Amino acid sequence: MLPSLLLLGVLSLPSYARFTRSTVTAATYAGGTSTADYPPSGATNNAVDSYFPDASQVGYPGPTPTGDEAEAIATAPSYPKVTTAFPLVKPNAADNKGGTFDVIRYWGNLSPMYSVESFGLPDASPLIPEGCGLNQVHLLIRHGARYPTTGDGPSKFATAIHTAASGPGFTVSGALEFLSTWTYKLGAEILTPFGHEALFNTGVSFRVRYGELLKGFTELPVFRTTSTDRMVDSALNFAAGFFGLRTYQDDYRQEILIDAGGFNNTLAPYLICQNNGEVSNYGYSQASKWENIYLQSALKRLQPMIQGYNLSITDLFEMQQTCAYETVALGYSMFCDLFTEEEWNGFEYAQDLQYWYNVGPGNPTAAAMGLGYVQELVARLTQTPITVWNSTTNSTLDGNNITFPLNQPIFVDVTHDVSIASIVTALNFTSLAANGPLPTDHIPPNQSYIASQIAPFASNLVAQVLSCPASEEPTHIRFILNDGVVPLTGVNGCLEDKNGLCALSSFISGMQERIGQIDFDYDCFANYTMPDPDNITDGRYPAWMRNLAAQ
Repeated sequence: MLPSLLLLGVLSLPSYARFTRSTVTAATYAGGTSTADYPPSGATNNAVDSYFPDASQVGYPGPTPTGDEAEAIATAPSYPKVTTAFPLVKPNAADNKGGTFDVIRYWGNLSPMYSVESFGLPDASPLIPEGCGLNQVHLLIRHGARYPTTGDGPSKFATAIHTAASGPGFTVSGALEFLSTWTYKLGAEILTPFGHEALFNTGVSFRVRYGELLKGFTELPVFRTTSTDRMVDSALNFAAGFFGLRTYQDDYRQEILIDAGGFNNTLAPYLICQNNGEVSNYGYSQASKWENIYLQSALKRLQPMIQGYNLSITDLFEMQQTCAYETVALGYSMFCDLFTEEEWNGFEYAQDLQYWYNVGPGNPTAAAMGLGYVQELVARLTQTPITVWNSTTNSTLDGNNITFPLNQPIFVDVTHDVSIASIVTALNFTSLAANGPLPTDHIPPNQSYIASQIAPFASNLVAQVLSCPASEEPTHIRFILNDGVVPLTGVNGCLEDKNGLCALSSFISGMQERIGQIDFDYDCFANYTMPDPDNITDGRYPAWMRNLAAQ
């Protein structure tokens, strides 16, 4: 009977599955949109579902003894590095087929998270330094890989190509021949399957490293995220990995902050800071200057391969974006092979420019946008309730010890990439800004501000609070950004340390000073224009320009 069923399956394939290259036309497919919805409409049937009881109803679970909690971060002899993006297929650069160049690491904020070797402390490891013990961790995570923002570059490129292919004279050849049958298969905004996996795996790895701290809870943990669909899914996937799929909904409390204009939210501060909307496009204009330099060679190389359509620099940049988005959504993209190593380096730097000048050290609103989270961090570290509401903190939620507990051994917040970029600016991680301001006509040597190392998909920033009895100061803190230990020498009172340690009292004092320096109301709401040239490196509007404007 089985062979007959298999044969029936072949004979009943839908018509689209039987098309070959010779039966399709560019006008029909090039740039057209293709989507799929799952589960099938009407698939739920309670009468049928009753035949499939869950495990608690079936019973017979077998032995279920529980082991002790893991704490690999303190006991392991070495730290495992994230080096691959399984199950994504590694793309090739146009001039390095099968070589060692890893295109995936050159997509800026569109890169999947990978372990950063060093932010200037080559001897430091995320493992707890010898002689210290772990007291507490604060984890800030970016959501997993997603589809493009609604109306973003890849969809614009697909529309342009589809329009051209529907007219006369459109032909493609060589490396661009695939465009004749290429369809746009990307959704918008929500997580891709790979994005779900990354956050689940992050939860698993965090449990292996820091699970021992669960023993310090007397109440269920409160973890936070925002209401955007991809954020909620990321938070739930993390929790399922951290606690276990069958029990996670009962093992913690998930707080969801409204992610929309008019609601204070430290995990989505850009919606509150009015001036960020006014000046955030500055980064795009700076990046555009660089795009018009590094993509000239690609334009000359690829234009002869397409007739009936004039490629622009913007098209080529959107093709590079499509490479990244298709890879994290579909597993592979033909667009990746179109660009050389040098051009992928150029794409990375364009992303660096966008982040530096939009939400990073070169933007006058960046520190103000990160201020609220820093205030929350200090409140948690000191177990002191917030009483001054002068940023994006939410007085309703942060002023309640149920929705904003101060005494947890583990804190987890899931946020956006732009929020992470602003938060590390507010924390004054000056080593990241060491070679700023960023030029727009070349990539500077020893580039220190790299978007793929700061805010990739599933980016994570961990603050470890440590007891180090042998030290003059018994309690320390340090920060690990995507597995790279970050120097804290930009924080007043934090000294150079090979392990990135800072005495907790000094860090708190330095952060209180930093909080006092940031004028949220002015930077976010005052009437000013971007400095020209923009020499900002600390994410704050220059005091001398503010004083000049006041005269």
